[in-house]
Amino acid sequence: MAARSSSRSSAKDRPSYRCTECGWTTAKWLGRCPECHAWGTVEEYGAPAVRTTAPGRVTSAAVPIGQVDGRQATARSTGVDELDRVLGGGLVPGAVVLLAGEPGVGKSTLLLDVAAKAASDEHRTLYITGEESASQVRLRADRIGALSEHLYLAAETDLSAVLGHLDSVKPSLLVLDSVQTVASPEIDGAPGGMAQVREVAGALIRASKERGMSTLLVGHVTKDGAIAGPRLLEHLVDVVLHFEGDRHARLRLVRGVKNRYGATDEVGCFELHDEGITGLADPSGLFLTRRDEPVPGTCLTVTLEGRRPLVAEVQALTVDSQIPSPRRTTSGLETSRVSMMLAVLEQRGRISALGKRDIYSATVGGVKLSEPAADLAVTLALASAASDTPLPKNLVAIGEVGLAGEVRRVTGVQRRLAEAARLGFTHALVPGDPGRIPDGMRVLEVADIGDALRVLPRRRERGEKARAGAEDHG
Repeated sequence: MAARSSSRSSAKDRPSYRCTECGWTTAKWLGRCPECHAWGTVEEYGAPAVRTTAPGRVTSAAVPIGQVDGRQATARSTGVDELDRVLGGGLVPGAVVLLAGEPGVGKSTLLLDVAAKAASDEHRTLYITGEESASQVRLRADRIGALSEHLYLAAETDLSAVLGHLDSVKPSLLVLDSVQTVASPEIDGAPGGMAQVREVAGALIRASKERGMSTLLVGHVTKDGAIAGPRLLEHLVDVVLHFEGDRHARLRLVRGVKNRYGATDEVGCFELHDEGITGLADPSGLFLTRRDEPVPGTCLTVTLEGRRPLVAEVQALTVDSQIPSPRRTTSGLETSRVSMMLAVLEQRGRISALGKRDIYSATVGGVKLSEPAADLAVTLALASAASDTPLPKNLVAIGEVGLAGEVRRVTGVQRRLAEAARLGFTHALVPGDPGRIPDGMRVLEVADIGDALRVLPRRRERGEKARAGAEDHG
């Protein structure tokens, strides 16, 4: 009996090992964690004691929900209308917002502008930078005009120091750039690891709820575009925003992924330039090319970013191929979707010249069109380029194209047509039963790709050849 109890105690005292990156545990030391494949992260730790939590004193008594004062959770504007649109009106006191995006997309520029505009006599703002020095942030603030006497700046990477700044400044808004660069000395592991991110985020969330302070956290992303670090971080915060955009284009989009205080289908549009970043209340002008005369290979469509309609232009170009396998190049469009439209045009539209030609398709302004509602515009742009015939002026095309050549209905047709009419477009190709049509717009309902291709005028080359043949005959 004594031998059995001693064996149990020795097993209980046996050391264990844990990975500081992903938290995987094992009974023996390994040089590489088999879970996250990180080297040198498996360290020894003591076996946790089994404890039970006894009932304690409550911080505030439970009351009927009707007696809770909801005015304390009223959103306050950030001073940036496009960000307020995505947040659902502004920042709620005590809310924690996570903003993630690729490097160089403009996260720090946007949040520095928000920090300066949100600062006032009654509401101080504290900007903590863990990736740059305070002087570097000051240079950016001078360039974009984000200076305010109520905006406080500090460069820290220690969690205890960040909490100390909160006690001294007492801000209404905290901006931390970024959460992966701050570490707690009480937790083992490098900054950005699972344990560190959990501790830093938990401490800042507790401070935000206790002080009624809004917090904006910057998060890194992986090469696949997902938020780096543990998935727990997205569950802990109140709002998750994605900052998107091509670094070679001016357009930037802030898209809501999670929002406990508003809708998640709103999108904020921004323009990034040398003087900073500005909101775009009407961004459709970035995606259009104004011309006096229509050009072959171009077609306009109306896409929905969340609940926001945007008029975008699709361009296509076909040239004789010099290689056995013709090129298929896309920019801003899904390659697989364009390939499907080419197959539909060849089989259902009886356009056989596309298979032996190089085909290039792109969007204007860096916008990315991924929804099926742009299929009809892509198809018409390709057909227009193949026949070298321009589409009629002031025409937009909306609809999904199936493999059988049918044009299917899409959501939000009335909202799309209203946006096109507001920008001065007078003709539209849509699927059947579009609903209410805006005043001054002529709508042609098409059932399949054959009906849609009838809007293309007869090829100019045919007319020229007919006239030349008539002259030779005369």
